[in-house]
Amino acid sequence: MFFLLFLTGFSSAQTGGLFENEEVFTITLSGDLAEVLRDRSGDPQYRFGNLRYTDGDSSVVTIPIRLRTRGNFRRAKGICSHPPLLLNFRKEDRKKTIFAQQDRLKLVMPCQGESFLIREYHVYKLYNLMSPKSFQAKLVKVVLDDPKLKPKEQGPFYGILLEEEEQMAERNGMVAVEKTLVRPEQTQLDDFLNMAVFNYLIGNTDWSVQYRQNVKLIAIDSMSKTSTVPYDFDHSGIVRAPYAKPAAELLMSSVRERRYRGFCIDNMAHFDKVIAHFNTLKEPIYAVYSKSAFLDQKYIQSTLKYLDAFYAIINNPKKVKQEFQYPCKEDGTGHVVIKGLRN
Repeated sequence: MFFLLFLTGFSSAQTGGLFENEEVFTITLSGDLAEVLRDRSGDPQYRFGNLRYTDGDSSVVTIPIRLRTRGNFRRAKGICSHPPLLLNFRKEDRKKTIFAQQDRLKLVMPCQGESFLIREYHVYKLYNLMSPKSFQAKLVKVVLDDPKLKPKEQGPFYGILLEEEEQMAERNGMVAVEKTLVRPEQTQLDDFLNMAVFNYLIGNTDWSVQYRQNVKLIAIDSMSKTSTVPYDFDHSGIVRAPYAKPAAELLMSSVRERRYRGFCIDNMAHFDKVIAHFNTLKEPIYAVYSKSAFLDQKYIQSTLKYLDAFYAIINNPKKVKQEFQYPCKEDGTGHVVIKGLRN
């Protein structure tokens, strides 16, 4: 089975690298896509295809690829209209193309409406502000050209191309880590607190280091402490996806409720550096939403108020201590570790 991926809208400036600017271009996938989208259980199977796009001088570039569905929750049957995809390139086929630096690319597809995907894209842009140890994201338009699909399934709709883990690690002079027994206390503290407070900011409790639930680990070498890198933010309160619910064990009423899920740290001085970091970035954080051309004004205004509440807490010594020392409470749910969906 063969597939074609057409990319339109490239400028000559884009040939330097896929993530170098925020220009939105269109992707058209063609082939037996109905078969691909049906692959929702068990081990996903790769299918051969081709990727084609028009470069800056209007010439057509064709790259053989393999593609399959990916993920857990959003791949499961009955949840999302379009499961996430993985595009796999061979090095010899992608030379001198816009994908020259890519090996594998995740393509996040809309689950229950593209508006929530656009919101998630903005969360990736937020964490890019927080740290270079973050996944780069590219917003694209997607069209699925397959007569077996219903018109509304074909698009166009928005999708997100995500940087691969190994490339993100290499960009930071590090390597991806696949250790199985790593606890939050054993990771690099500044990076962990940066991630944990960020997840608190966006109202995300769907993560854990122990089970690698929406967290990747990178390190300088095998002897170094690992750094934590978050991804998959669709269950966060700032996105408000209709299917997003906090784990029952957390005893929370809504994903909009913030809950700090780091480990117990009695000395609040450890948070001084990360709080100062978030305060320094306050203006660009707000600008991600206030200056967005993709979000509606109602959502922007409600999100700015959500950010207001976060900053009111971290700049109030009494409130921030109460929130960030929650994992120390014996009668709380700070001991709960999120495993996520496992097949």
